[in-house]
Amino acid sequence: MRAIKFLTLVVTYLCGATFFLAASEPDKPITVRVASYNVEFSKSATPEQIGEMFKPYKLDIIGFDEAPDGDWTARVGKVLGMQYSFVGKISSANHKNKYKTILSGTPLEGTEEHKLTGHGWNPASVVRAVTKIDGVSFAFYTLHISKSGANNGHAHSLATKVLPEEATERVIVVGDFNNNIGDAAMNTVEGAGFRPTWNDLKIDVSREFTYNAQDPKKNLGVIDHILYNTSAGAKVTDGGIIELEKPLSDHKPIWAQIVFPRNLE
Repeated sequence: MRAIKFLTLVVTYLCGATFFLAASEPDKPITVRVASYNVEFSKSATPEQIGEMFKPYKLDIIGFDEAPDGDWTARVGKVLGMQYSFVGKISSANHKNKYKTILSGTPLEGTEEHKLTGHGWNPASVVRAVTKIDGVSFAFYTLHISKSGANNGHAHSLATKVLPEEATERVIVVGDFNNNIGDAAMNTVEGAGFRPTWNDLKIDVSREFTYNAQDPKKNLGVIDHILYNTSAGAKVTDGGIIELEKPLSDHKPIWAQIVFPRNLE
């Protein structure tokens, strides 16, 4: 009899614990692991090599710049087990194989490309897609733009024409901005409600560089960035510049782990 009562208590406790965990699940934050990489039209590495390099980071979504068209992005995805991709149609400055692409481990919806206008080389563009991670929708943008001022270039076009039209509550923007944090162009993007991951990570970007990985004496500082919308209440808990012993491009890859609250106020 005592054994039966004890078993009953154990079952009751386990059921109660299961119920508690299930009840707590709706408040569980969503962690998104994201990367950005300008691959210089895959000049120095195959897509398979780039996929192998990214394996340890267990990424949810990646934005590529200056990527070849065709199945190049899908080939990276095959190595990583990420089967969803989107390839833009606008090649930066009309050069060969300088497309913006998205690779994701979850299905992509609402895929589109926006031409950005302004000072500098043209055409420039940003590609966009929406994906659900842990049941929550995220809008993801990847771009390649020219260096510019506060209101005369592609960054201004992005900040004043494209991003204000985004209806998804959680937004991540990555890419080769060709501008450093603190430049007028980046201030314009931040002024549109976006925060660089470097801030949360407390990385002093004035002491680092993402270009030129293959010729450090000609480096231009950190010009590749990952940003998220401040209205989403997120926090970056890990990430940085990926330092490779043998560079796979003239840019260094960057990554971040961003934690978003499930319920927005």
